[in-house]
Amino acid sequence: MTKSLIGARRRRPVAVRVTACIGGIATAIRLPRALAVALPGRVAYHAGGTVSGDSMIVSHRHRFIFTAIPKTGTHSVRAALREQMGPEDIEQVGLFVDKRFPYPELAQLRHGHLGLAQVRPFLGEDVFSTYFKFAFVRNPFDRFVSYCAFVSRETDNFQRDPRAVMRHVLFELQPLQHVLYQPQHAQLVDADGSLLADYIGRVEQMQQSYDEVCARVGIPTTQLEQVNSTRRGGYRDYYDQPLIDGVAALYRRDLELFGYGF
Repeated sequence: MTKSLIGARRRRPVAVRVTACIGGIATAIRLPRALAVALPGRVAYHAGGTVSGDSMIVSHRHRFIFTAIPKTGTHSVRAALREQMGPEDIEQVGLFVDKRFPYPELAQLRHGHLGLAQVRPFLGEDVFSTYFKFAFVRNPFDRFVSYCAFVSRETDNFQRDPRAVMRHVLFELQPLQHVLYQPQHAQLVDADGSLLADYIGRVEQMQQSYDEVCARVGIPTTQLEQVNSTRRGGYRDYYDQPLIDGVAALYRRDLELFGYGF
């Protein structure tokens, strides 16, 4: 079933060590390889793997912390922010360029989808509490469609029967160890579930949100370019009631915290 729907590679009856980001904390776990390879390669939970577009930026020059949530399409935001970075600023990213934070424990993760709680002890409380912390979020229903299209990209199964792929991922595969699948709030809250970010932008109003970020940190805004876009239709077209109910249950906290609905 897994192979036919999302084009998994050959299965091997051994376990692999993977890293999951749960509640902003990197946790090493072991999974059967059959599950670990159920998603195509180049993903965060594979040892040494990366996630498309992953990045966290800490700007000491402008006193901000930007955390990139997976599958929110913030490539243009990162590109614009990099234009404002100084030599004292740091970034961890694992796509196209290879930059690491000067903290070995974080640098060894080899991806930049880091939670605010995860980076907090390395930056220190003075920096963390006074810097402007922000991220962008996306409607969970739309993001789930994007996720399913992404993990099945090596086949044409999503184009042929997207609901079958979505049902398989949601009800059978349930890849909670995969950072792209995990709820968005996991990167933005502390151990008690309290929001750590000072500002949450919306992908659906990305330019407006970015303009507000620039005003808050005192940097010039710019027109964001649209990159990594797809030609899929509206996300509502991909759902039936069981899928609506299942995604709503999975991402209940995201829906509540960020004010989204179907």
